[in-house]
Amino acid sequence: MSDDLGDFFALPAFKPDEALVGLRRQLRDLRPLAERTVDGKPGVELKGRRVAEFAANADSITARLVKRPAVSPEWETRTLKNSADVRKFLDEVKKRLARWTDEDR
Repeated sequence: MSDDLGDFFALPAFKPDEALVGLRRQLRDLRPLAERTVDGKPGVELKGRRVAEFAANADSITARLVKRPAVSPEWETRTLKNSADVRKFLDEVKKRLARWTDEDR
């Protein structure tokens, strides 16, 4: 019986391709960001400067996020292995976006 409950409460398998579609949609909804594909890599830009890039792997998403928008930005790479990682990444993008837009004022 305990095995049945373990299966019942098991999290669904992480599907990187589907999660990437959802992540891209949520980032598109953040107004100042524009989605662009450069050299086959999907990503988002802020005022024409690349701020995030993504690549789906077999079991995860590799995401790169700039510390701050620049001509030659410094990138941070993160591996998103589950839905919680995707949510944390999205929250981090929102925080940085708010900081970047506040600095422009």
